[in-house]
Amino acid sequence: MEEPEHPLDEPKRRIRARHTETTVTVYQAYPPHIGLPAAATGRFPAAWQRDRMTWIKPSFLWMMYRCGWGAKEGQETVLAVEITREGFAWALRHACLSHYERGLHPDQAAWKRELKRSPARVQWDPERDLRLQPLPYRSLQLGLSGGAAGRYADEWTVAITDVTPLAQEIHALVSAGDLDTAGGLLPGEPPYPVDQRLLAALLP
Repeated sequence: MEEPEHPLDEPKRRIRARHTETTVTVYQAYPPHIGLPAAATGRFPAAWQRDRMTWIKPSFLWMMYRCGWGAKEGQETVLAVEITREGFAWALRHACLSHYERGLHPDQAAWKRELKRSPARVQWDPERDLRLQPLPYRSLQLGLSGGAAGRYADEWTVAITDVTPLAQEIHALVSAGDLDTAGGLLPGEPPYPVDQRLLAALLP
């Protein structure tokens, strides 16, 4: 089957995410000793390091690209983490771009100061298709460090689901060439409603 067409008018950068009125779903992948207890209890275990940078991704397919459909070592358990929209907004308000952008930052020194004091950072990476090839538009990655990582694990997280079986099922269908069925199993990720003023400093 042919890869489904993608809209030509898709903005180059936009947050797309599975969400409800109160939550937004992001994806991460961990080794089983972290991911399985997290999914079983709905909370990250004590072994989850709250003082390290952690990256959350609203894009299921970008997560599949990053973890190789759950086949990469140390990323065998794929988690869908529902967090509060208030927490997600807090992270965006306290984020800066992960790289220097001429015209957006006064100079590299100013960007480095902002990066040092920001508990969150944003990257825009090419979205992926079912074959994990890059698309001409980008999806959000949100890095959380220090206090932001602790808030994510202990305050914002509402539910954690092991979606490894879903990843494996979709991967098997893609490998068999059944892209239509595979695409029908993907989590829906409509445009996420966010105040554009919030994103102004995060859009190169």
